[in-house]
Amino acid sequence: MKSVIVIPARYGATRFPGKSLARIQGRPMIQWVWEAACRSRLTQQVIIATDDERIADTGAKFGADIVMTKKSHRSGTDRMAEVADKISAHLYVNVQGDEPLLSPGAVDDLIRAMMESPRIPIGTLAHRIESEEEWRSPEVVKVTCNRHNEALYFSRSPLPFQRAYDPKTRLLRHVGIYAFRSRALETFVSLKPSPLELAESLEQLRALEHGMTIQVIETKYRCLGVDTPADLARVEAALRQQAKAPAIRKAKRKKK
Repeated sequence: MKSVIVIPARYGATRFPGKSLARIQGRPMIQWVWEAACRSRLTQQVIIATDDERIADTGAKFGADIVMTKKSHRSGTDRMAEVADKISAHLYVNVQGDEPLLSPGAVDDLIRAMMESPRIPIGTLAHRIESEEEWRSPEVVKVTCNRHNEALYFSRSPLPFQRAYDPKTRLLRHVGIYAFRSRALETFVSLKPSPLELAESLEQLRALEHGMTIQVIETKYRCLGVDTPADLARVEAALRQQAKAPAIRKAKRKKK
């Protein structure tokens, strides 16, 4: 089964124009995402899909495959569908271009689940919510599932509703990485935005409203996306912490 990772990247982000090219430790953010995606063991190709020559030129310099797409696309999924029209594959994985700390292992978990269950048209990831603040935040997209780990609903509101926050409840935060089978992708982008999608501003609700199944694979990967310039500082701090970790482990071994 051929799987292709597509990284949609546009220059004109509302809250952070040009964020794909924002520098993190001297490298553009899109390069961090691309390099992480290339470490996936279960994908055959990684493509940056963009409508901007600046992003295309930057990607070409570090060796990425680039597909130029229309400026009129409403979402990254629409951009990925244009790639699918040009490059044939069984599975298309949409990785956000603002996830510089992307986990290749989490992407492989998603691809593996799709490979093992051919009946799944769409797959996505979610991780456990660890605080009441996270559960209540409208910036955090929550998902609730049935017993087969198929999505029942996604929302920016606390989901499921509880009179009081209970950490023992299985509360899941959606991670915005999707895998589409080719036919499911073609079907999805042919559908008009749905009422719940527009109300919640969540594209995945279009699939649920039209009866499409979204399988949710639980992961330990906790996304740290970049939506604003302030988020860059959090990413830089996380990278510094990661760099310290090997030295700390080495020091502990010496003490023993």
